[in-house]
Amino acid sequence: METAEYLDRLLLRYSGSFDIYQPYTVNGKEYPAYGYFFSYIEKYILVREINMWSTHSYEHLLFMETEECTDEVLKEADKLIRDYMEPVLVRKNEKLPEMNHMSSYISVVIISKKALQKREADKIKHYHFEKGYKFNFRGFSRGTIMCVSMEDRKFYSNYYGRSKKEIFQGVFGDVDQGKPGFKKVMEEKGLSPYKQELPGEGS
Repeated sequence: METAEYLDRLLLRYSGSFDIYQPYTVNGKEYPAYGYFFSYIEKYILVREINMWSTHSYEHLLFMETEECTDEVLKEADKLIRDYMEPVLVRKNEKLPEMNHMSSYISVVIISKKALQKREADKIKHYHFEKGYKFNFRGFSRGTIMCVSMEDRKFYSNYYGRSKKEIFQGVFGDVDQGKPGFKKVMEEKGLSPYKQELPGEGS
């Protein structure tokens, strides 16, 4: 199974609740896709005009394809989380996230052609990134690295990504059964993925 084939079907699964951007560029390097999810919750007293509180929760997914998940690939994933996804996507280059921010889950998804070596598998398992804002009164960010290999069809993640295993394993069956992927479904609906607005574009 090719990484692009797997990614295409994986994106379809995520597209039900995520905005999918294709392609996506970070510091001049192009990645095959980025997924964005936003949840808004409000609490009222008796009438809608009296708002007690509201919270914003986010999830960001950046997808990578690679021949092999090496130590260098994992370093790149970690750098993306620490130096781009958290400061740019979560804090918008500000000192803190917006006022009602509650949580941001930031993940790099690595789709590898080859099976992982034990050293890299262990590094993913023990990966940790978490950052609180104003003692968590402004919420927190939590980082995850997830990897799936085409060669042995195994899923790897740190503690916070383990709940996604069923989604990733299920994609293998979808592709084996010839189910359509994200690109075909979007074309049939006459739709296109979201496009990233780079600096200097737009208004």
